[in-house]
Amino acid sequence: METGLSRSTARPGRFAEVLLAFLKLGATSFGGPVAHLGYFRREFVERRRWLDHDTFADLLALCQFLPGPASSQLGFSIGLVRAGWRGGLAAWLGFTLPSFLLMIAFAALAPRLGGTVGAGVIHGLKLVAVAVVAQAVWDMARRLCADRPRAAIAVVAIVLLGVLSGPYAQLIAIGVGALLGAVSCRARGGVEADAGVASRGEPPPAVARVQRRVGAIALGLFCVLLIRVPLSGQTAAAHAFALFDAFYRSGALVFGGGHVVLPLLQQRTVATGWVAPDSFFAGYGAAQALPGPLFSFAAYLGWVAQPEPHRWAGALLATVAIFLPGLLLVIAALPYWTALRRRPSMAAALAGVNAAVVGLLASALYSPVWTSAVLNGTDFVVAVVAFALLVRWKVAPLAVVVFCVAAGAIAG
Repeated sequence: METGLSRSTARPGRFAEVLLAFLKLGATSFGGPVAHLGYFRREFVERRRWLDHDTFADLLALCQFLPGPASSQLGFSIGLVRAGWRGGLAAWLGFTLPSFLLMIAFAALAPRLGGTVGAGVIHGLKLVAVAVVAQAVWDMARRLCADRPRAAIAVVAIVLLGVLSGPYAQLIAIGVGALLGAVSCRARGGVEADAGVASRGEPPPAVARVQRRVGAIALGLFCVLLIRVPLSGQTAAAHAFALFDAFYRSGALVFGGGHVVLPLLQQRTVATGWVAPDSFFAGYGAAQALPGPLFSFAAYLGWVAQPEPHRWAGALLATVAIFLPGLLLVIAALPYWTALRRRPSMAAALAGVNAAVVGLLASALYSPVWTSAVLNGTDFVVAVVAFALLVRWKVAPLAVVVFCVAAGAIAG
C-alpha cells in the first residue's frame, strides 16, 4: 500500500510497540519540553536503539526549526521512522494521552475547590504561572537574544505589543521580527546553531523522508486551515468552528517553546470571554505539575470553554486543533529539509522570529500573568522564591507547584 514514506524507513505493524513506549514517556516525562528531548534521546537512541545519534540530531534540528511543540513533533517523527504513519500516530497519541486525561480530571475537579482554602489553591497555581513564565523568559533571552541585534528585536516586539492591540498584534510582532532578523542577523556567525539548524552535510539515510507529493498536500492543508472563514450566528456548529480556529492558529504560531502558547491562548480564550481569567491561569499552573506536552493545556481550556462545545467534545476538538499544525508542518518540511537548512536567509529570519518571541513572552509575563496573580507583597515573595527555586536551585517544577499551592492555601 502507498504510504508516502520511503520503503527503507517505514516499518508497518509496530503500532502497539510505539504506543506503549510513548505512553510510558507521556506518564513519566516531567520537566517540560527541554527535558522531554533528553528523555527521548535516552529512550530511543541509547536504550531501544530505534535510531542513531545522527538521525536523532537531524530530526531534532528540523523540529526546532519549525513552529509548533518541538517535543511532540520530535516524538511524531521518531514514530514515523520506526513504524511509518501508524507509528507517528501512535507516538503522538501515547505521549499526549496521559496529560490530556490529567488536565480533564483537574478541569472537572477545579469547580469543587470552593471556600477560602480552595481559592488559595487556585491563586497558588496562578503564582506558579508567574514563576514558570519568568523562567521561560530568562532562559530564552539568554539563548535567543545573546547579542545586540537580537536583543533589539526583542525590545521592538515589546514596544509593538505595548502600542498595538487586537488579535493580529502578536502576528505583526513576529512578522517584524522575521524581517529584522533577515536584515540584521544574516551576516552574524553561528546563526544556524542558535536557530536550531543542523550544520552537517546530507542527513543520514535512516531519516524518514516523506514523499514530496505528501509533503505538498500537508502544506496545502496547513494553509487552508489557517485561512479564517468565520461562520455567522450563535449555533453550536459556529462556536465549534471558532474554537477549532482559535486553537489551530495558536498552535501554528508557536515559535521558540511551548510556553509561548500562553499569550496566544489567552488572547483567543480569555479575551473572547470563553474562559474566565482565574480559571485560565489556574489551569496553566496545574499544567506545570503534569508530565507530557504543555500543549495538553488545550484539553483543560476546551473542557471549561463556554458555550458549547465543551467538556469532552471541546477538550478533544481543542487538543487536536492545537497539535495539528505542528504535525502538518513536520510532514510538509521533511522532503525539503536538506535544501532549507542550507539557506542562510532562513536561519537569519528564524533568529529574528525567536528574538521577537522572547519579547512576546516578556510582554505576557507582565500582562496578564503578573497583573492577575501578584496582588500584594506576599504574592511577590512567593513568586520570587519560586522563580529562584526553578532558575538557581533547579528544583523540579512539581515541587515548585506544591510550594506555591501550599503558600496560596495558607495565605487564603
